[in-house]
Amino acid sequence: MTGVNIDSLDRALLNLLQIDFPLVREPFRALATVVGVSEREVIHRIARLKENKVVKSIGPVFNSRSLGYHSTLIGMRLSESRLEQAARLINQHPGVSHNYARDHRFNLWFTLILPNNAGLQQELPRLAELVKAEDILNLPTLRIFKVRVYFDLIGQPSKGCSPDNEAYCYIPPLTPPHASPQDWAVISKLQPDLPLTMRPFEAMAASLNMSEDEFLKQCCSLKERGIMRRFGALIRHHNVGFALNAMVSWLVPSARIEIVGGKMASFPEVSHCCERETRPQWPYNLFTVIHGKENNDLDKIVQKLSWETDTQEYVVLPTVKEFKNETITYLPPPV
Repeated sequence: MTGVNIDSLDRALLNLLQIDFPLVREPFRALATVVGVSEREVIHRIARLKENKVVKSIGPVFNSRSLGYHSTLIGMRLSESRLEQAARLINQHPGVSHNYARDHRFNLWFTLILPNNAGLQQELPRLAELVKAEDILNLPTLRIFKVRVYFDLIGQPSKGCSPDNEAYCYIPPLTPPHASPQDWAVISKLQPDLPLTMRPFEAMAASLNMSEDEFLKQCCSLKERGIMRRFGALIRHHNVGFALNAMVSWLVPSARIEIVGGKMASFPEVSHCCERETRPQWPYNLFTVIHGKENNDLDKIVQKLSWETDTQEYVVLPTVKEFKNETITYLPPPV
């Protein structure tokens, strides 16, 4: 581990926090039953893991399309002398959730999420001008095969994206469900980091004049309908041994994109897999994000993905520096 001392119980707890956080009245008691310690011990350990910058937060990850938001991946080419300043300026935008320096001539990559597509199109030239980008790529998502960030700490790897393993990844429907006003009321209360109290949902429910059971039923409904992808912990992967990651862009014939995308999504080392629009200067249409621990892990993973999908044309963009990695705050549409 990278300077963080965590024991076997911490590891088991971290796995549960990522993939199986219980949406019940007393979630920490439910977790305590699984790992075999007291409820107070679970809360104490999570607090310590937060202090040690292992757990970033506990909360929901939403399907932005269901909330009326549009997202895209932006690649920019910047002079190295302007990269850090540009990243700081980009990070100030409330619609930017992830921002990385990558080892490529397009050296800054970030996601931009906004309430409507028109706003997205207006913001891109403004941001490019703000940071004096030499070139820019706008690569909206066409299809998602996998969105599941899971860092296994005890030898229980993600099982991929089969229908029997929905806890491990999220494959959104072609036509996403849309959040109702009642959904938005619950969403607004869920977004802040979950308080480490014995009944963390009690105050949220009370503020909406709902019982805890009604509130939690609505939370479960958000998951069941695909509006909420998952509820759980975000982990600072650098501090639990997964120090290396890269984005890999693949050139896949359109007739094979579904087969190749589904196959790549089944690998536990792949956290994201999606089809994106192409551009004349960027013909790659399938994007994966991979994670590793050792110096040669990423090369091995890429070689395995290439071999098992018979895909030879690709470019690897290792992460040089993480500038931002957090969830955005979603706001309900104006009435």
